[in-house]
Amino acid sequence: MATPNSPLARLWHNALRLTFIVGVAWPVVLVWLGLTLRHRERLPIQGPAIVVANHNSHLDILTLYTLFPLSKVLNVQPAAAADYFLRHRLLAWFATRVIGIIPVVRGGASKRNDPLEDCYAALEAGRVLVLFPEGTRGEPEQMSELKSGLWYLGRRFPDIPIVPVFMHGLGRAMAKGARIPVPFFVDVHVDRPLPWQDDKSAFKAELQARFTALQRKAAVLAEEPKGTPHAPR
Repeated sequence: MATPNSPLARLWHNALRLTFIVGVAWPVVLVWLGLTLRHRERLPIQGPAIVVANHNSHLDILTLYTLFPLSKVLNVQPAAAADYFLRHRLLAWFATRVIGIIPVVRGGASKRNDPLEDCYAALEAGRVLVLFPEGTRGEPEQMSELKSGLWYLGRRFPDIPIVPVFMHGLGRAMAKGARIPVPFFVDVHVDRPLPWQDDKSAFKAELQARFTALQRKAAVLAEEPKGTPHAPR
């Protein structure tokens, strides 16, 4: 019988993840909702790298998975709240083995325990780590205050790219508390990499400013009829 971390078990879990992405994420995001991606070339395909995104919906990670080539997507892992996704055995199995999350204990930092240890390990293994720096799902199409976890990750890996991504429309397609997605077109904007800064407040302010600029741009472009030609922005 295969142990949880044996090669056979990893092969099985990878097959489950690919089946979930192709069988659920692609149809829901690309067919049911519809998606426009701006500046795909800025998306880090190879790790180690960190993708930071706004968080309004359970559809966020499904949408982010659809941005990566199928041949690379198994190297992408989102960090997610352990208290939510590990609250019972079945959900914990689904979240870690099928969605592929890295559980992070919110507020769990102490002198003896660093809740980001598994995130460090993922980056050391050359993975693309997805982080939602708001820490939880916010109100539809609104940004919440950013937490400091990203800054601590950047302090450990100051030279790896940190790429902001803003997703517009998912808060309306499936807001917090909703169970069935409503067909609402999604615009995804990929920004240029954000340099890590030693000054935590300045770094967080710069990231917040990047998200605000992307949010404004997304709101303007979302008003354009789909299929309208536009210059790169």
